[in-house]
Amino acid sequence: MSIFHYPVKLEHDESTGAYIVSCRDLPLMNSVGGSIDEALLEAVEGVVTAIAIEIEERRPIPLGSTPLNGECVISVPVLVAMKAALHNAMIETGTRKAELARKMGQKPTQIDRLLDVEHSSKIETVELALHQLNRNVGISVMTTTTL
Repeated sequence: MSIFHYPVKLEHDESTGAYIVSCRDLPLMNSVGGSIDEALLEAVEGVVTAIAIEIEERRPIPLGSTPLNGECVISVPVLVAMKAALHNAMIETGTRKAELARKMGQKPTQIDRLLDVEHSSKIETVELALHQLNRNVGISVMTTTTL
């Protein structure tokens, strides 16, 4: 099961008044905000950007670890989580883009779009790609806590 919820650490910079956000699971992620709410909102974009870099570099995307005391949890958008899961499944199964494209009756450029977190792919198409790699999609809705 893939879970793309990431614990992040907020630090207040006294000299600037800004809140700096970091993520131990995704070291490339960083963001800043003028308030806690703004910093957490920016953190979502930071996590998405870090995931995009991992996909581009063809590295497995780590799942989020258990939050430590004082950490907040950032959830990535559903479509981004599905694309990250597809990327990881391709690595795990040794499936190349061209092979997945053939299985789906698509062009390789369409697989590139399926893996692009900035592209608004149809959820059904990403789900179909995951099915081609023997993966099923499940969604859960949870209550969140606020600061």
